[in-house]
Amino acid sequence: MKNTKRLTGRVTIFFALIPTAILTGCGGAFISNQQQQPPPSTDPDARADAMLARMTQKQKLQLVMGGVTSNLTYGYTVPRGAGGWVPGIPSLGIPALYLADGSVGVDAGVGQATVLPSAIANAASWDLNEATKYGTVIGTELTDYGINVNLGGNVNLTGREPRDGRTFETKGEDPILAGKINAAHISAIQAQHIIGMMKHFSFNDQESGRATANVVIDERGGRESDLLAFEISVKDSNAQSVMCSYNLTNGVYNCENSHLLNDILKTDWSFPGFVMTDWWAVTDTVAGPNAGLDQEQPNQLYFSSLGAAIASGAVPQSRLDNMVHRILRAMYAAGLFDYPQTIQPIPAAADAAIAQEIEETGAVLLKNSASQLPLNAASMQSIAVIGSHADTWVLSGGGSAQVDPVGGGIHGPQPCPPCWATVTWVPSSPMHAIQALAPNAHLQYADGSDADAAANLAASAQVAIVFVNNWGSEGMDQTTLGLTDYVDTTPINQDALVSAVAAANPHTIVVIESDGPVLMPWLSQVSAVLEAWFPGQNGGPAIANLLFGVVNPSGKLPITFPASDAQLPRPVIPQPPDDITPFDVNYIESYNVGYKWFDSQGLTPLFPFGFGLSYTTFSITNASLTNNLSSASNPNLQVSFTLANTGAVAGSEVAQVYLGLPASLNEPPRRLVGWQKVPLQPGASQSVTIEVDENDSSHPLSYWDTGSNAWTLGAGTYTVYLGDADNAATLQTVGTFTVTP
Repeated sequence: MKNTKRLTGRVTIFFALIPTAILTGCGGAFISNQQQQPPPSTDPDARADAMLARMTQKQKLQLVMGGVTSNLTYGYTVPRGAGGWVPGIPSLGIPALYLADGSVGVDAGVGQATVLPSAIANAASWDLNEATKYGTVIGTELTDYGINVNLGGNVNLTGREPRDGRTFETKGEDPILAGKINAAHISAIQAQHIIGMMKHFSFNDQESGRATANVVIDERGGRESDLLAFEISVKDSNAQSVMCSYNLTNGVYNCENSHLLNDILKTDWSFPGFVMTDWWAVTDTVAGPNAGLDQEQPNQLYFSSLGAAIASGAVPQSRLDNMVHRILRAMYAAGLFDYPQTIQPIPAAADAAIAQEIEETGAVLLKNSASQLPLNAASMQSIAVIGSHADTWVLSGGGSAQVDPVGGGIHGPQPCPPCWATVTWVPSSPMHAIQALAPNAHLQYADGSDADAAANLAASAQVAIVFVNNWGSEGMDQTTLGLTDYVDTTPINQDALVSAVAAANPHTIVVIESDGPVLMPWLSQVSAVLEAWFPGQNGGPAIANLLFGVVNPSGKLPITFPASDAQLPRPVIPQPPDDITPFDVNYIESYNVGYKWFDSQGLTPLFPFGFGLSYTTFSITNASLTNNLSSASNPNLQVSFTLANTGAVAGSEVAQVYLGLPASLNEPPRRLVGWQKVPLQPGASQSVTIEVDENDSSHPLSYWDTGSNAWTLGAGTYTVYLGDADNAATLQTVGTFTVTP
């Protein structure tokens, strides 16, 4: 949404068969006390029908639209600081709906809350357990504030447009990875008796002209990319709500797009919940409901006339009844009737510790020449810390996902005309945390505004750590993946700063706080690079722990880092001609999103999808393939291998399985179909089996056949690859199998 008016043992891993309920249970230690009651046994559909039969027409209409606001021109005010509100119906015992954003923590309008690392950092963990913890923190804190509908769950694939200002809210570029991480996230939120949501449905992949952008894409391309991420999220999480987006798809506004809402979401995927608009995203009273839209937010700009449209027959009464049924069903399924909320203080200390853990598992080590890292605290005599307010704060993303940190944050200047939101820094000092781990080292700080002064400081230090940033926010896109200077009153050329420091000190380490991929023209000049994303409430200590090896980096990139803007399908982001005229954004890459685009075009990125270094080394041996596709009840593949930690320190590795489909199907050269993150002590090894199940919601072995309008296992030879333990860009062939016509 937006805040302004619309303008050595054997470990067998079953990747595709882990039930969502079990994933949610992995976060049991984090479940709030409001889960102690047994869940109601009554079917939510039956309960919804019974309630619907008791409602008047006026009451039905009340449930399908946002509450009347105090000021329709300049904004709105609702109870509990929520971003949206649907009044309850006390005479029927129907509770009010309080809606709030929560992609990376509780929306700032609600109150101070835990600032989690960006969602893309969580995806970089490649760990469903960490995604469960992420969602549990959000769900618990929303519940404690009395919010019962979460507007998070952003699963748009930012590999199409990595300059998108909301990249930090998303889960990367691969539909299976993004879908699985998002599903675990939403399941954990709904375990707190909150209606979980997925957004923005669909193809809302850029902020530039987002209300008028018309995405042009073929059916197969959509089904195998963005829509697949949503399909996995819907089916694996049992999400009760979907938010339709502002943009158009193939000429039709998404909140009035019957093919998206009725044909795909509600029919093909059997989605039982309700569809709500993004804020002010519907344009017609009749077209929206008839296309499958169930609720308008935040006001009643169009649905205020819905009663008249029903009376005239333009919208059937049965459609209104179905809209209300879906909303009631979601409320029953999530437990809103059965588990009344108790407003209470959030568990700030415990949740901050989880936020730190998530950052430590999601940060990605991109370069480490001559084992510059980890730093040895005992040998550190002097350290220069430079740039990005690292003496005091870490950066967070902007827009409706903005979180007001516990204890308050500092809002930075807004020097750039395209900035849609206010820059917010979170109080958590990397410099102080570094000093705590190296108490005998002499630390000095330079803000980076004077490159020569920073270089002089670096020249006198044993090690120089340069912090750079690339801010992102809803409502705006980056014009380039190059580092920008949006966050400071005094413009800082961060690329020149890094180069100057690196020329002065060969032991220069760069820590990047960014919403997504960045260009690095100075990469060959520095000794180490750590991608920290937006690191959250405890970002300072987490970064220090990673630099000094208290924690071994284990994150892998969930999104490709291009070598230049020219490598993208659209080197320049398409721009709207004005605020009202739809304009085409042609998805020429179709299903070749992210790394699939780079593979199909023979492009070499700066860093590939799935890449990430460690302070230890790993080996994969004895890889084998078992083909069980002939099993009628459970067709699957099993990739078995031995994973060993061949280094001197404990660490975790992500084993990645990719599949190449028959050439005749004209599919991407490879697609991710399974993975497992495995922690190992030095010298230890484990036998691992990753099962890829064709019955899974991700359809890992199939392609979308437009002739039969279905997922199809095509005839031909398939090749199975296993990601090299040190570099995901290097794949070993495990085996092949053939499907006969």
